[in-house]
Parts: sequence; structure tokens; C-alpha cells
Amino acid sequence: MNWWKGLKSKISFREPLKKHTSFKIGGPAEFFIEPKDENDLRLLLIVTKKNNMPVLLLGAGSNILAGDKGVKAAVLKLNALSFKKISFKDSHLEAGSGLMLGQIVKAAQDHGLSGIEFLAGIPGTVGGALIMNAGAWGKNIGDAVSRVKVMDYNGKVKVLKRKDIKFAYRSSSLEKFIILSADFKLSKRNKKEIKEDIKMLVQRRRGTQDLCSPSAGCIFKNPEGGSAGRLIDLCGLKGKTQGRAYISSKHANFILNQGGARAADVLKLMDLAQKKVKTKFKLTLKPEIKIWH
Repeated sequence: MNWWKGLKSKISFREPLKKHTSFKIGGPAEFFIEPKDENDLRLLLIVTKKNNMPVLLLGAGSNILAGDKGVKAAVLKLNALSFKKISFKDSHLEAGSGLMLGQIVKAAQDHGLSGIEFLAGIPGTVGGALIMNAGAWGKNIGDAVSRVKVMDYNGKVKVLKRKDIKFAYRSSSLEKFIILSADFKLSKRNKKEIKEDIKMLVQRRRGTQDLCSPSAGCIFKNPEGGSAGRLIDLCGLKGKTQGRAYISSKHANFILNQGGARAADVLKLMDLAQKKVKTKFKLTLKPEIKIWH
């Protein structure tokens, strides 16, 4: 039965996920769906639930390791223009979940609004960043949130105020929803100063992170008060290879794809790092990336 008939969504079948992840790794998604708008998304959720089809949400794909065999699921990407709207009111910026973080950082700068400069250079969407409470330099996206418009997996829309949302280190209570848009409370500031800060932060990011090959950024969460990269480095694992994947010699919490790496290669390196750190420091490293099987 063609359960997707009647939807206005853009649908691809057996779509290789390596085309949609920053790791450039991953087998096919059974269905790869880009809903046209909010109403189409609601109908899609109703019909997938009725047909017992698992649903996975994809933002920029910068925090995902997709399995080599792909996923038997409907992978949704909010890529249509209706999920990429941006508006301003006083010192508030409202952004659709499909926008890239770089786009809202630049838009805020152009309006002389400050408070999200630290997001510059993070390769994610607004929705993905909110779900994992993305951040850098001691700041997190959740700090700037005023309210978030979400849809639950039954297709019901609601607006959550900041006090209704729990933000923690690289996680949030928004995980159980599909984010539609978010309102950020910012502050007025000189545009030139904002621009200079953004430039400085992007240069700092380039100086510390290994951006020479495809990756998913930091693989593990930092343990409390520590650095996962430093622990992996102290275990002598920088430069360690497995197949076509290797642990970065510049930043040990990065695993890089030197072309043709498999998810299995990355998982073996992750397992090795976890075991070595556990043995040497009695600490368990927890993945920051999402692993899709």
C-alpha cells in the first residue's frame, strides 16, 4: 500500500544518507521526505503512525552517524521555505527550524542584535541545535530562547515558554517534539562590534578543530569538568586508524572520514576510545552524536 499518496511532500526512496550527513557516511533511508509545510507535516505524522512507520528527524546531518545498512524509517527533513522563515520584533528574532545557525547569526548581526554570536561556525539547523542544546565557549542556545513552537508526533502544535523547557548539557526536553520555530530574546549592540566578535570566534573554532575532512564534530560529550579530547589524547589515540576512518591528530574528539569510511569503522574507533579512557581514567565517555541503525 502506498501510504504516502495524497501528501504534498517531496519523497525519495532508498535515499543514501551519506548524501545528507556531514560525515558522508550512511546507507539508504527507506523513505526520505521533505514536507511542504506545517499541515503537510501533520498529515505525514498521522499517516506514518497509522502504518507503523518509524520516523527520524534530520536537520543539517552534522551530528549523525548513519549505519551502513541504512534505516527502515521515514527520515524527515524540514527543508521547505515554510520552515525557513525569519522575522524581527523589537529585540526578538523568530526563526524557522530549517534555517542554518549561520543564517540567524548573520541576520541578528545585520539588525544589530547580540546574544547568539557564539553559534557562528556551528554547522547545524535551528531545530537540531535546540534539541541538543548546542553551544560553544561556555554558552548554549537554550540561554537565548524565549519560546519554541513545536509539533508532537501526533501532529498537535503547541508553544512552549522558556520555563516549560529543560535545557541541559547537549540535551533538552525538546527531543520528544518536532521543532517548527523558535523565538530568541537578544539585545541591541553595535553591528561592527558584533561582526568583529563573530569573526574572532570563527577563527578560534578553525584554529582548534579539525575541519580538513568530513566528520560529525565532537564525537563524545565532555565529562564534567574535563575534556573528552584531552582524555583520548592522553590514551595515545591521536592518528589511530580503522579502515578509512581515523582519530584526528589535531583534536582527539574528532573522528574523520578520509574518503569511503564506513559507520562500522567509526564505531570501532569510538569503542576503542571508550575502553581506553575507562581503563585509564575510570570514566565512561558518552556519545554526543546520534547513532542511527
